[in-house]
Amino acid sequence: MLLRVAALLTCAWVGTVHAAPTCNQVAVTATPSAPSEMRTWLLRIHDAASRHNFQGTFVVSGGGNVASARITHFCEGANQYERIESLDGRQRRVYRHNDVVHTLWPANHVAMIEQRGMLSSFPALLQAGDDGLADWYEVRAEAGERVAGHEANVLAIRARDGLRYGYRLWADRATGLLLRAEVVGERGDILETSAFSDVVIGIRPQPESVLSEMRKLEGYRVVRPVLTPTRLEAEGWSMRQLAPGFRPVSCVSRQIEAAGDTAGEAQAPAVIQSIYSDGLTYVSVFIEPYRAARHAKPMFASIGATSTLSQRLGDWWVTIIGDTPPATLKIFASALERRKP
Repeated sequence: MLLRVAALLTCAWVGTVHAAPTCNQVAVTATPSAPSEMRTWLLRIHDAASRHNFQGTFVVSGGGNVASARITHFCEGANQYERIESLDGRQRRVYRHNDVVHTLWPANHVAMIEQRGMLSSFPALLQAGDDGLADWYEVRAEAGERVAGHEANVLAIRARDGLRYGYRLWADRATGLLLRAEVVGERGDILETSAFSDVVIGIRPQPESVLSEMRKLEGYRVVRPVLTPTRLEAEGWSMRQLAPGFRPVSCVSRQIEAAGDTAGEAQAPAVIQSIYSDGLTYVSVFIEPYRAARHAKPMFASIGATSTLSQRLGDWWVTIIGDTPPATLKIFASALERRKP
């Protein structure tokens, strides 16, 4: 969903839009917005998540599941600070200072420390102006509504083909902060909804409340995944074709450990993660050595807006995940091939 609402609210890389008109300067119209206007809307929504201090309860529902989290975000100069605490199910706390993210599982005393900067090029696709979004999406501004007590502008995004979903976005009229988002299926059905049930914008920044918690790791088993930039071709793979509109944005080789468990493997095998985007949504391709004990059988599932495909490819196990229709993942799966040595 829109590069995952979680990415906008919990890992929002700064993408300042200079001299961009505010959303309440964009007139409500019954005709599709121009590509430049569409880009302005989306960049302002992204930018708001990294330029404003806010705190609220965020609820995600889809596929019969509901999850909520308490989110607090501070910005101070060029620095970003965030604290997220899950309110349902297994307890998890996330703290972020710029690109450094600490994820803590208190029940198992496990902490994962990650450097997230290498995993996304958003909003570079939009800022470059050559994203081609208008080829794949049609955007219309709708009448404003209220969300969580805030006046919001509403943006309707319709997919032009069956390889991506549509969206409806509610952005705070004063700041541009994304207050609610829906993923819309091909028949107009709502696949997933993410929204603030309550939010206060403009709170006083307290960065030390985040930094102090990031330093409290005594008694935790610390897991530090190693991410190394690479290219799919350098790892012996090729993608014969991409789903229309998608382009590669990053590729890393990473060590993945089951951080939520009480003990991990002594040396987990390297996993290649290649990420593709059409400017609004992602598809991630994971490639790892096949292990019979871990990889039981091929799997295909869709929960809410997220589809997952897993299958064996020779001596390798491939997992493809994306907030897209199943047909999109199948294109990536059929195009991936191991290059001959």
